[in-house]
Amino acid sequence: MSCHVLIPGAGGAAWYWHRVIPLLQEAGHETIAVDLPGADEHAGLPEYTRQVVSAIGDRDDVVIIAQSLGGFTAPLVAAAVPVRALVLVNAMIPVPGETPGAWWASTGWLEARLAAAERCGYGTEFDPAVYFLHDVPPEVAAAGAPHQRPEADAAFGSVCDFGAWPPATIRIVAGAGDRFFPAPFQQVLARDRLGLEADLLPGGHLIALSRPLVLANYLLGV
Repeated sequence: MSCHVLIPGAGGAAWYWHRVIPLLQEAGHETIAVDLPGADEHAGLPEYTRQVVSAIGDRDDVVIIAQSLGGFTAPLVAAAVPVRALVLVNAMIPVPGETPGAWWASTGWLEARLAAAERCGYGTEFDPAVYFLHDVPPEVAAAGAPHQRPEADAAFGSVCDFGAWPPATIRIVAGAGDRFFPAPFQQVLARDRLGLEADLLPGGHLIALSRPLVLANYLLGV
């Protein structure tokens, strides 16, 4: 069975994956959700990478699954340890030498987000309830409140220092209802930066909270 290593997005809370983990474990897979020091002003991508690599240890048949900002940590981990596959879920897809802070403008994210909001009829001003929680069950959103923490600026200034994406299976998951990274934007990004087609799944940006079974079934097929 594979070892699924789950990297969270901004804030670094491993709790984000708590609805997916038991579904993977029931299928017989080992799972490691890594809690990252997102609020630490002295921790950036190198520290995130070391923490994930340490959690992997000497395990093999590793599948890295990275959410949102976790897309910047994923290739660094894959450069440090052998991995069988990478799955980027509603993720920021970097190019070598890019910082997360530069990614927003270099990808045209803001223009894509605003255009999607105007097209679909929800507010253009960022509101977590509108952009992150709109399809998350209210009880799940309420349970997650104690786990929320800010993402320090350190990570956004860190260089994603890798030479190339690894010779491993790479899959891109885009939530069809993602309002933060609209699906058409993710599809173009995947083609431009990886030459791959994104797989559309139902769900918004926090797909592991809103559609855990859909996501887990997808991951079990990787």
